[in-house]
Amino acid sequence: MATEITTKMVTGKVRLSYANIWEPKENDQGQLKYSCALLIPKEDKETLRKIKAIVDALKAEAVAKYKKLPSNFKLPLHDGDEDKPDDPNYAGHYFLNAYANNQPGIAKPIGKGADGKTKFQEITDSTEVYSGCYCKVSINFYLYDNKSKGIGVGLNNIVKVQDGESLAGRSSVNDDFGDEDFDVYDDGDDEDFLS
Repeated sequence: MATEITTKMVTGKVRLSYANIWEPKENDQGQLKYSCALLIPKEDKETLRKIKAIVDALKAEAVAKYKKLPSNFKLPLHDGDEDKPDDPNYAGHYFLNAYANNQPGIAKPIGKGADGKTKFQEITDSTEVYSGCYCKVSINFYLYDNKSKGIGVGLNNIVKVQDGESLAGRSSVNDDFGDEDFDVYDDGDDEDFLS
């Protein structure tokens, strides 16, 4: 009896890039998709081992289906140093792009429950999870066969674990104005504020 391939996994700590996780964006085929790139540090051998095991199993499944791996067969994991040499954020990382038809679950850990399992709080503030922050992400891999053939990555759930420098190039209010002096605005005296 054949062993069932487990195609779902949870990453180690990865950095989000191109995080279109709050609103879907139209892809090349005109479909609305949620998506993000996951930057995986090259030192994270455990996450890379899990990905390799799943990819190898799906490649073997593709070989069984097509008799050999098609020449244009696309693999999901890319080397940031080779494929994005002009982007310093990708240096020292592998990356993959994950997609979903439905918005992924987005949460943060808030401690342990009585059962010893981690408890989570849903995040609804779109400024809290962004391109540049660090997360653990639940993903699943699958074979696709449309205009091209390959292994795709589904985006399931995201748990934020750490803030990071935004990759969107947008500064925060604190970054822009933290060193400025302001008169404190008092709602009750609009005339003084405007004069």
